[in-house]
Amino acid sequence: MPPSPKSVILTGASGMIGGMILQVSLNSEAVAKVTSLVRKPSGTTHPKLKEVVVKDFMTYDDVKADLIGQDVAFFCIGVYTGAVPRDEFRKITVDYPVNFAKALHAMSPQATFCLLSGAGADRNEKSRLMFAKDKGAAENQLAAIGFKAFHTFRPGYIYPDTPRQEPNLSYRIMRKLYPLIKLMGPGQSIKASELANVMFRIGMEGGPKEVYENREMVLIRD
Repeated sequence: MPPSPKSVILTGASGMIGGMILQVSLNSEAVAKVTSLVRKPSGTTHPKLKEVVVKDFMTYDDVKADLIGQDVAFFCIGVYTGAVPRDEFRKITVDYPVNFAKALHAMSPQATFCLLSGAGADRNEKSRLMFAKDKGAAENQLAAIGFKAFHTFRPGYIYPDTPRQEPNLSYRIMRKLYPLIKLMGPGQSIKASELANVMFRIGMEGGPKEVYENREMVLIRD
């Protein structure tokens, strides 16, 4: 007998990876329901989809009922280094996922939690790089909450499958250099669609590891 379809909850559907995971979830027969936490309605409609407006990603008191009975969570909210002040970067990178995870665990302790992290995340929390230190702190706190399973995904350069307005000069340069970056090996880059598919697969089916580095995700893709 095939397993029962699962309930998926996600954040960050307006972003590149979150949006792709949303579409994969909606198209999958293994998913019965998708709850997407958003700041404002997107206008997207689908029989499986329920959008829930969250005014503040630090508190979930108003949406507790929507956190009940969830099987898999994908946290894909993030911010580029330098885009916001240091305190705000820490809040988005650490406090947002941790507060969401704690609220979700209280309602759905049986869930699997998947975090979109980044290459170089430092679980020792001693890195001088803000990105690495905060990503590591988020991973540590999430791993300690006690979900049935916790998986964190650390991509290197994420290549957009379709052209987009790149967020800064660095990403514009990286996109142009992607053919060279790809030649540097599987540890350096991954296509956005490949990353989304790997995260979805591990979230839905499980996996032997807590941490998935870029190289490992490329191998899973293959």
